[in-house]
Amino acid sequence: MNRRQFAQTLGAGAAAGGGLSGAQPAGPAGSLTDVPGISVGHFTDSRRPTGCTAILFESAAAAGVDYNGSAPGESQVVMLQPVSPVERIHALFLSGGGIFALPAAGGVIRFLEERNVGFDWGGPDLRIPIVVSAVIDDLAVGNPRVRPDAEAAYRACAAASKAAVAEGNVGAGAGATVGKMHRSRGLGGMKGGLGTASLTLGDVVIGALAVVNAAGDVLDPRTGAIVAGSRRADDSFADSVDVMRGMVTGAAAGPLEDHALRSTTLAVVATNVTLTKTALTKLAMMANCGAARAIRPYHTTGDGDQLFAVSTEGLARPDLQLTVLGALAADLVGEAIVRGVRAASGVDGWPAVRDLAAR
Repeated sequence: MNRRQFAQTLGAGAAAGGGLSGAQPAGPAGSLTDVPGISVGHFTDSRRPTGCTAILFESAAAAGVDYNGSAPGESQVVMLQPVSPVERIHALFLSGGGIFALPAAGGVIRFLEERNVGFDWGGPDLRIPIVVSAVIDDLAVGNPRVRPDAEAAYRACAAASKAAVAEGNVGAGAGATVGKMHRSRGLGGMKGGLGTASLTLGDVVIGALAVVNAAGDVLDPRTGAIVAGSRRADDSFADSVDVMRGMVTGAAAGPLEDHALRSTTLAVVATNVTLTKTALTKLAMMANCGAARAIRPYHTTGDGDQLFAVSTEGLARPDLQLTVLGALAADLVGEAIVRGVRAASGVDGWPAVRDLAAR
C-alpha cells in the first residue's frame, strides 16, 4: 500500500468526521500536501453529501487569485488582489453549502486564534488570523438545510495533516456535481468531487487541489475526451457544447440551467518557490488555463469559479521563470479536476464515472 492509498483509507473515515466516505484511490499522482508547509483536513457530513475543507499553512503564506467567476460565494478574497496591502494569509477554507456556509469560516478563525496564529494586532495576546473562504452550491443534493457550520470547519482544521489528501466525495467536494446545464432537456448530470495532484522536480514542488462542481462537462485535457458530464438516457455523453449548437439552430429548445451561484469550481495551486503576491496573481491566471482545458464550457455566466495560488516561500529560485511554473501548474489543475470526478462515488440521481464504467 503506497502513501496515497494508506491516507485515503484512513482519511475517508477519520478526517470526514464519520461522514460519507466516497474517497477512493485513483492511482498515484501526488497531493497538495507534498508542498512543504501545507496541511489539509476535511469534514464530511454524514447527514447528506456536503462538507468543508481547511488548508492550513505552517507560516503565513503569500497568496494571489484569479477571480473571474460571475457569481462567486467568498469572503476576504478581495484582499488577495495586488492592490491590497495584505501580503500573506493563514488559511484557505473551501466549503459546500453555498452562501449559507460562508459564516462557517468562523470555525477556522477560532481554531487559529486558540493556537495564537495570526498577525500581531498590537494589543496584548491578540492576533488576527486571515482566512480566505470560498463556497460551492451543493444544495440540490439531499436536504439543503444541512450545510457546514463553524463546528464543521473547526473539525476540518482539527483533522488537517500533511498526509496525502483524500479525494472524491469528501470535504468541500462531497456534494459537488457536474454536467448539469441541460437537465431541463432530460440530460442527466453526474457526480463531481475533490481531486489533487502534485509534481516534484528536483527541489521544486508544485501541488494542486480542485473542488469540481461545474455546469459543463469534464474532459481529459490530454485527449479531449469527455470523462463526466451531461448524459443521455442510455448514459452516453451528450456533449454540452454540441447541445448548445442545437439551441442556436432551434433543434434544442429551452434555456440553459446556468443560474447564478449554482455552479462553481474552486482550485488551489501551491509551490515552495518564493513568489511575490503579484507573481502569484499571474501564476493563478496561468493555472486557470488548466481548468479551462478540463471543463467545457468554463467560466459561464452563472459560475463562481475561483483559483488561488499560494507560495510557502521555502525555496529561492530567481532563475526559474514564472512562465515555467505557470505552465506546469496549469497541467496539475487539469489533472486534479479529472481526478476529482474519477475518484467520486455516485449518489441518488447523480451517478459517478465508476458507476457508468460498471454498467
